[in-house]
Amino acid sequence: MQDNVIQRFIGIQGHTVRAIHFLDDKGCQTEDENKVTELIIELGRLAGTMFRCSCGRDFTRYYDVRETLVRDLPWGPWQNVYLLVPRFRVNCPVCGVATEELEWIPRRCHYTSRLAQAVAFACREVRSISAIAEAFGLSWKTVKQIDKATLEARLNPPRFDNVRHLAVDEFSIKRKHTYGTILLDIDNNRVLWVCRTREAEAVMDVFRNVFGPRVCAGIEAVSMDWWPAYEKAVSEAMPHAEVVWDFFHIIKKYNSEVLDRVRLDEARNCQSEAELRAMKKTKFLLLKNRSNLTAEEPARLKELLAINRRLFVVYILRDALKKLWSYKYPQRAKEWFAGWYRRAIGSRIPALKRFAQKLKKRLHGILAHCRHPIHTGVLEGINNKVKVIKRVAYGFRDFDYFFLKIRAHYNEVTPL
Repeated sequence: MQDNVIQRFIGIQGHTVRAIHFLDDKGCQTEDENKVTELIIELGRLAGTMFRCSCGRDFTRYYDVRETLVRDLPWGPWQNVYLLVPRFRVNCPVCGVATEELEWIPRRCHYTSRLAQAVAFACREVRSISAIAEAFGLSWKTVKQIDKATLEARLNPPRFDNVRHLAVDEFSIKRKHTYGTILLDIDNNRVLWVCRTREAEAVMDVFRNVFGPRVCAGIEAVSMDWWPAYEKAVSEAMPHAEVVWDFFHIIKKYNSEVLDRVRLDEARNCQSEAELRAMKKTKFLLLKNRSNLTAEEPARLKELLAINRRLFVVYILRDALKKLWSYKYPQRAKEWFAGWYRRAIGSRIPALKRFAQKLKKRLHGILAHCRHPIHTGVLEGINNKVKVIKRVAYGFRDFDYFFLKIRAHYNEVTPL
């Protein structure tokens, strides 16, 4: 009865438990449970079991046999558990003398498949490899190898079914302006691919060789910021797809190139102490939406805009510009923008005039939002998660592994 329970507990088909060895830290057998540091379970082959070659052929006879230690899942209070497995070799007429295939031991690995599955499942959490390695009593290198192999099997080749709307945005890989590119299926909230750079040639290569002509032909619109390389890549690889300029990035660009620029210019040109006091520490006050102002901030903002006409103009026109993305009909949006553009040009504020002229050249991408109301807002949240993944790992040297981790966290089809 006891042997039957142990056999069922081990649960390896075609094998039986011959002996269990309890070892101390010196590798000697011990009966003292407090001194046990390692457990070795000796397995034997059941009679009548076939021997399978890697090519799939089964044999009733074997060429020779040798025993191999493979790491297994922790067993009860013992973390270091090994299986002593007889590995048979067969004389295959096609492959020659080859070691038999055991489905519960990955090829060329010294651990069981169920241990690899447990480690890979633990790696789905945002935890460092070092922490997982310590929990399972494995080396850092082994845990990374297991996780990377599992992710590659799970994610490659990638699926590009039903991709109609794409979002493209950059993210920081490491310091000194090293950026990568994330390509997101907006409709299904799924990271399709991660590109090593943000250069046009690299992104075009992804569209042509990873996505392929069939997938590119099905993409109707692409949301992005004003980075010229992305526009060039999309226009050359997918000339039929509409470019949709992202609302968030345009307002962010307006804040930096117009609102903040005017604020700094006006602070330098203050004529009185009262004006200077009113201008101090107002950067984030001006950048905030009115609905997010708290405590005394509405009163401070009102005072600031009352004493400075140029700041008042650029602030009001920024709030007005946001309305452009609420239109559903391109012609109405175009007419509204014409009025906004006249006010911006007539303001005689150089920074505002330059921005308005840039915006006019890209009006087609804003009007495309009427037909395809998409944006890269989800990617901003993904970028924050990418920072967490990178920070937990203390950075990545293996970029392919890093990109697999990103794709893994946003790969399941989850409609918004």
